Parts: sequence; structure tokens; C-alpha cells
Amino acid sequence: MALLPIEKGPLNKILRSVSARIKKIDKKKLGKFFDDMRETMFEANGIGLAAPQVGVNERVVVCFFNNGSDHELIVEMVNPEIIERSDEMLVEEEGCLSLPGKFDKVARYENLTVKYMDRKGKEQVLQLNGLNARIVQHEVDHLEGKLYVDRVSQNHL
Repeated sequence: MALLPIEKGPLNKILRSVSARIKKIDKKKLGKFFDDMRETMFEANGIGLAAPQVGVNERVVVCFFNNGSDHELIVEMVNPEIIERSDEMLVEEEGCLSLPGKFDKVARYENLTVKYMDRKGKEQVLQLNGLNARIVQHEVDHLEGKLYVDRVSQNHL
């Protein structure tokens, strides 16, 4: 495994680009990339990492769910798509590995359902709430070229 450099800055062109869908999964290449992303996320004390944050504009994310509980889980997602959202929103503080030292309150959906492919190309569906749902929304935003700071002004819903 290898640590990957994390892209930084609110005007970074890679972070501000929409990522391409993965059309064909190369299991060996993707497996190494996921392993490197995991290592990079943990080394940076993150709970999520999107491919654009390590210089790759593809729809790939790693999420660390249930952090600090007995049910910690790392979920790797290819082409994640939020297919359902709750009406309820929660405003909580967020930060980002690509914007070190910055934090602000952001409104996100409290519950959601996400559909994605795992590293083997098998379709998966997860229902998430609270911080786990927030992580997915934050990482999917990265795939759309958005940063959490773009949502700060939307806190007054």
C-alpha cells in the first residue's frame, strides 16, 4: 500500500471537476487503489475520502462508518448514487481533508439510501442515517466537484 498525496484548496481544478463514472472494473487496479485510499484516509485521520481528493477524477469513495463504536465498518464504493433522501435535515459541523483547519456547519439529509458497486463489481444498497449519511453526502459532493464550503450558505433552510 502507498500513501497518496491529498489535493488541497477551494479552487483546486481537480477538486472542482465532475468525476467520470467507472464503466469497467479492473479488480486488481481498483483493489490497489482502494487499499491506498484507505491507508491515506487513516493516516490523515479522516472518515471518508473521494478519488478526486487524491488526484483521480473517477467516481470512487471510501467511507469509515460507525467510527469509535463496536461496529466500525469501511465501505468502498464505485459509482455511488444517492437514490433516496429523507425530508429531515440536520445541521452539523464538517471539515475536509482537502481544506485542512477549516470547519463550518452544513445542512445535510438525516437519512438516505445509496446504491453503488463494491470492489468486485457487485451492486450494493445501504440505508444510512446520521453521521454515516453525512459522510456519503460529503464524498458524493466531491465526485460532483463540490466542497462542503459551497453548502455553508444553505444552512438556513
